[in-house]
Amino acid sequence: MGSTDSIRWGIVGTGMMALEHVANIQLLGGGTVTAIADPVPACLDRAEKAIGHAVARFPDAAALAASGLCDAVVVASPNFTHRAVLGPLMDAGLHILCEKPLATTLEDAKAVAAAVKGYDKTFWTAMEYRFMPPVSEFVSHIHAGKVGQLQMLSIREHRFPFLVKVGDWNRFSVNSGGTMVEKCCHFFDLMRHIVKAEPVRVYCSGAMDVNHKDERYDGKTPDIIDNSYTVVDFEGGVRAMLDLCMFADGAEQQEEILATGDKARLDVLIPAGDIIHSPRVGFMNPKQTTRWHVETPADALAAGQHHGSTFFQHRHFAAAVRGSGPVIVTADDGLRAVAIGLAAEISARENRAVTMAELGL
Repeated sequence: MGSTDSIRWGIVGTGMMALEHVANIQLLGGGTVTAIADPVPACLDRAEKAIGHAVARFPDAAALAASGLCDAVVVASPNFTHRAVLGPLMDAGLHILCEKPLATTLEDAKAVAAAVKGYDKTFWTAMEYRFMPPVSEFVSHIHAGKVGQLQMLSIREHRFPFLVKVGDWNRFSVNSGGTMVEKCCHFFDLMRHIVKAEPVRVYCSGAMDVNHKDERYDGKTPDIIDNSYTVVDFEGGVRAMLDLCMFADGAEQQEEILATGDKARLDVLIPAGDIIHSPRVGFMNPKQTTRWHVETPADALAAGQHHGSTFFQHRHFAAAVRGSGPVIVTADDGLRAVAIGLAAEISARENRAVTMAELGL
């Protein structure tokens, strides 16, 4: 496509996250949603209303792919459908923005990543957290040496429970990949992105202790972790930790990321949008902390629930589609984030450390 060509967008899966993508496509401009696919008519109705104009409606991804109405597609269908959905879209030669997680099993994630290696269109794994403006600036400072040699990385997400999805598919690990895949692949991707190395070992202590315990679906109780601590050891010796709590609705900051090196510590707070730099000063010496705010445009904040990141991700993706920018988050990145999450799920169930070599990575 040329640098000014309008992108014809398709949306596969028209749930809550799909509507966030629609809002940001419209905010970005330079394209229009022309087709949507979902097996649930009520979801198609809601999506068409959000789009604000008539679009072609299809019951599945294969029909949308065959229509010839789209240049690029957002895949926002349930996690466990991704591998099957991606096949016809790739066969049709469409540019693809695939929501996280790339897949729910290692076999499926590896299969998708292998298929993408020979794909001549843009394939992008949606990892919104990389593109939050405060987080992007935070990462750039780490890579520029603001903390010296990075040694420790800590990510805390204290938030609300999983929301209700169509058919309640996200209440069961077999559908979502488990919380450490479904929710935390974002953070494991951030770890790799920040550390710039590959993980070698994962240990996770987690359980479902508070949420969903009184829920029943066809007589079955949900089995998704709602709180955990996960430690990831990286090649080169950097240690990273994820502190997840999904019954901390009242926390002032939903995400806090701390990077500590041999020269300083750097923090970023979301949604405050503040970055805090704390250089080492020695015992009993005055602190030299500096704090600044990273502004996120109000319209980008209003267009979704990911602190403006979906807008900036779409801007980069559209540039890649038009040939004026690189693919920033690849299928291989998606595979490796899923693999860390699966290692964490195994670790929590079996109460042991899991090496990435066990997973063939």
